[in-house]
Amino acid sequence: MNSEIQLTVIIPAFNEAENLEVFLPPLIAYCRENNWKIILVNDGSLDGTKEYLKTYKEEPLLTVIHHKLNSGYGAAIKSGIRACETEYLITFDADGQHYIEDIEKLSACLIAHDADMVVGSRKGLKASSHYRNIGKWMIRLIAKIMMTVPVHDINSGMKIYRTDLAKRYLYLTTDTMSFSDVITLVFINNRHLVLEEPISIKERKTGKSTIGLQTAFQTVMEIIHIVILFNPMKIFLPLATVCFIVTMTWGIPLALEGRGVSSGTLLGIVSTLLFFLLGLITEQLSLIRRNQK
Repeated sequence: MNSEIQLTVIIPAFNEAENLEVFLPPLIAYCRENNWKIILVNDGSLDGTKEYLKTYKEEPLLTVIHHKLNSGYGAAIKSGIRACETEYLITFDADGQHYIEDIEKLSACLIAHDADMVVGSRKGLKASSHYRNIGKWMIRLIAKIMMTVPVHDINSGMKIYRTDLAKRYLYLTTDTMSFSDVITLVFINNRHLVLEEPISIKERKTGKSTIGLQTAFQTVMEIIHIVILFNPMKIFLPLATVCFIVTMTWGIPLALEGRGVSSGTLLGIVSTLLFFLLGLITEQLSLIRRNQK
């Protein structure tokens, strides 16, 4: 057992009463053996989650936070992080798909390598639906195109990381399902050591996942926001380059034919300059922000 590490398990839960009944009792017993804590955030559940959690009101290692309304997966985790008082925290989904034993596996990897974050990788494991596979593939592709990402499974819901860093970057994260992706990219872009460790997952027994193509699209948009925040020229320089190539491809043949410079060519040149100058300005703002940390 890895009882020396000060760790809190943060569980965001929305309408997961049946799954909680299965995995929460053994998780509490496991954390008791390791002297770990648990923060469970009931994110405005409409089933029997709140009533079930009342049975644990005398459990000293379990802290329960109730949201009056459903605020989102990320908002629930953020509430747990704000309440966390241990040196490290690990996020653990309430759908019953994670193995409790993997908590010790990730924490051991974190301590052994003095890492700032360890992502529980599901690489090679099949997702529960074809749409989720497409969504995950889209997210990974966009992230790797726009920035250097040393881990494969950036949207894994099981991650362990330093609590002080998590609290420092909360303002950059979202309240939606994209929280897992964004917090990983924020750690990476701030040059923290982010590693990956394989984990196993189970099939969801009850309940229904809300992750789909819409979630993937929202996550891609959040990734673009993070790229603009940390490395905006990754966005604006390719746009300026494409605009310049298209403009020259259109304008040069017309000029060689003696027809002069068309209005479309002038518009393309102006657009190229605007994209490039916007990139320079946002790059300077990003540099100022990083130097003020």
